[in-house]
Formats: sequence, structure tokens, C-alpha cells
Amino acid sequence: MKQTLTKSEKLKQIFVLLIPILITQLGMFSMVFFNTIMSGRYDASDLAAVAIGTSIWNPIFIGLSGILLAVSPIAAQRFGEKKNIEVSSIVTHGVYLALFIAVIIIILGVFFLDVILTTLNLDPHVQQTAFDYLVGLSYGMIPLFIFNVLRSFIYALGKTRIVMVILLSSLPINFLLNYGLIFGAFGLPELGGVGAGYATSITYWVIALITFYIIKTQEPFSSHFHLEDFKHFSLAKTTEILKIGVPMGLSVFFETSIFAVVTILISKFSITTIAAYQSALNIVSFLYMIPISISMSLTVLVGFEVGAGRNKDAKTYSWLGINLSIIIALVTGLMVIVFRETVASLYSNDDAVIRLTAHFLIYALFFQVSDAIQATAQAALRGYKDVNIAFVMTLIAYWGICLPVGYGLAEYTNLGASGYWIGLTVGLLAAGIGLSWRLIHIQKKKFIPVEMKEVG
Repeated sequence: MKQTLTKSEKLKQIFVLLIPILITQLGMFSMVFFNTIMSGRYDASDLAAVAIGTSIWNPIFIGLSGILLAVSPIAAQRFGEKKNIEVSSIVTHGVYLALFIAVIIIILGVFFLDVILTTLNLDPHVQQTAFDYLVGLSYGMIPLFIFNVLRSFIYALGKTRIVMVILLSSLPINFLLNYGLIFGAFGLPELGGVGAGYATSITYWVIALITFYIIKTQEPFSSHFHLEDFKHFSLAKTTEILKIGVPMGLSVFFETSIFAVVTILISKFSITTIAAYQSALNIVSFLYMIPISISMSLTVLVGFEVGAGRNKDAKTYSWLGINLSIIIALVTGLMVIVFRETVASLYSNDDAVIRLTAHFLIYALFFQVSDAIQATAQAALRGYKDVNIAFVMTLIAYWGICLPVGYGLAEYTNLGASGYWIGLTVGLLAAGIGLSWRLIHIQKKKFIPVEMKEVG
């Protein structure tokens, strides 16, 4: 990364970071995409099971990964402050946290996973398949969490293309493993939806090992990553990551857990409704990779500028990113609405599932715009390391607005499952407005005095 002077240079810098991050995010999402598509092609009940398993796994993984992604803004600010020597210690302590978190989740899963699935009153086959799918995924937890720390370090250096190349290289492996283990091809056992979990875990190990090798052997990463730092554990460094990471992780957790809860609430409907909801959610989540990629770029760029004391530049980056995200959400949302039936047919051969998926996608435009605003505003706040108020705002928006509104519309009107989509959109819009207000407040109240001193 480098200092930029004009808006056009800043926009170019955003795209330099954004495009590789977007391709990386799409690559990671493609693994879920392969799981969903191939499981749906195998059997509708397997698709429902993978949907339930994913709804349980996603908030746990994404929320805990949010803690580990705190490495990115912390390291970016260190680079901005030219304190490069401290970066390796931040990364190694992030790896320690990744190992600890993964082991704890695996232990909790042993004791509570079956209990959680039993309380959902699922069809016996769906419950067993969801259980086995999550067991398969658990074998990839440790490498996945470590990879998230390592890629946060790489992003903080602004070298986003490296992660993109790693992910793209792994996709053929993931695709072939999914196909082989789900359908029993290439001499592999036919596991149905369960095979998707094992295929994804194997891919995570490949990705983590390649990333570690590159960081250890290639510049500029090897200069800022030293294995000797693993010998020196510091509670202060761990606490620094947790102070930023825990609110970040909780914010993401409360957002993703809402989708998990909605999936669980919808599970009382027919298998067709579950499959259609999951297919529609899969589509809008795929498109969400664009604003989330812009968000990751913003966190790094804003953090870098704040660390360097260039607060005016940090502000410009923030609003450029938010506006860019809104424009792209409008365009993609309109495209989804226009081609909703064609897109829905990719997910199932069942006419009823296709029709219901297309119906759910009518809400995509408003949903995507609301999600784009809240994601990028929150990312800019992370660059300022202002995460606590953002956490409170997202908690209120997701659980105080999304769920009550969605539940009320679904249960007490004739909207049915569509009511949940409206509730999610209203809550995300509320989060976007609140987070944008907080960003304006931070930029006006906290950083203007610094700017005046610099001018003076």
C-alpha cells in the first residue's frame, strides 16, 4: 500500500485491493456453492440437511473468524505507524487464538451437536445427514481458522493477490472432491450431502498449508513472520487482539445467527420451503461477497491511513467504499430480480422449489442495498478500531428489529416465509443507518482536532 493524494487514486487503490479479495471471497463461497448445488442435485432431503448444518456452522465460524480478522486492522495500523517489527508478534498470537478457538469448538460439538439437532424436530434422515455433514466439516476447523489469521496478515500488507491465487488453485480440488464424495465417483465412497463436509475440510488443509509455506518462504511476508515469536506468549498482545476482535466477532455472529435462526424457524415448513429459502439465501449471499470484499479493503485502507495520521484520507476512503458498495448492490439486485427464475433453476430440478426460490428473490434488491450499507459502514469503523458501539447497534438491529419484525410478519400475516425476508431487510437497513451515523460522529468529533493540529 502507498499514500494516495486524489479521489481517483484512492478509488484505484480500493480496486487494487478489492478485486483479488472479491475473487478470494467468491472462491471461498464457491465451496459452499458446490456443497449446496451438488447436494441439491443428489437429493432434496440432503439439500435440506446441508442447509440446516450450514445454518448452525456459519454463525459459529463467521463470528469466531471475526475475532481472528482483528489481526488485519491492528497490523495495518502498525504498518501505517511504521512499527513493522511488532507485526510478527500480532500474527503469531492470532495463530495461538485460532488453535485455542478451534479446539474449544470441536470439544463443544462432541457434547452438544446432537442435542441441538434433536431439539429441531427434523426428519430423521435430515437430522442424521446434517450431523454427519458437520462432523465432516469439523476436521477442517483448525486449518480454516489458522488460514483466516494468515490471510488477515497478508491483507494488512496490501498483497491481496497472493490469497486469490491460493484460493483459485484450490477450487478444482474442492469441486472434484465434492463430486467424488457426494456421488461416489473416482472410486470414492458415495456419501451424499455428508461428502460435501469432508471435501471442504480436505480443501481447507490444502489452503492452509500452501499459505503457511508462502508466508514462511516468500518476501515480504517472511520478513514479518518469524517462527521464533511462537516461543514468546504475551497476554498483552492477546488482549489487544481480543479487545478489537471480540466486538467484531460478536457483531458478525449476531448478523449471521439471525439467518441461522430464520432457517431453523423455517424448518417447520415443508422441505420445499427449506430448500427454496436456502437456495435464495445462497444466491444473495453469493452477491454479498462484493460488499464484504469492499469492506475488507476499507478496513485495511482506513486503518493504514489512521495509523499514518492521515485522517482526511481515511474519511475519503470510507465514503468512497460505501457509495461504491451501494451502486453495485443496486445493479446486482436488479439483475437478480430480472433473471430470478433462471438463477433459481440452477439450484434444483424440482419445479416447486424453483418457483418458491424465484418468489423469495423478489426481495433481493432491497435486501442487498441494506446489507451493503451496513457492511461497509461497519468496516470503516473497524479501520478506526471503533468497534464497541457498532457491536451494540448491530445487536439491537439484528435481534431487536430483524427477528421480531420477520417473525410477526411470517406468523401473523399471510406472507408466510416471505415475512422473514422483509424482517431481515428492515433490520439490516436500521443497522446501516445507525452505523453510518456512528461513522460520521467518529470522523467529526474524534479526528477533527487532530487534523487541526496537523494544519497548524
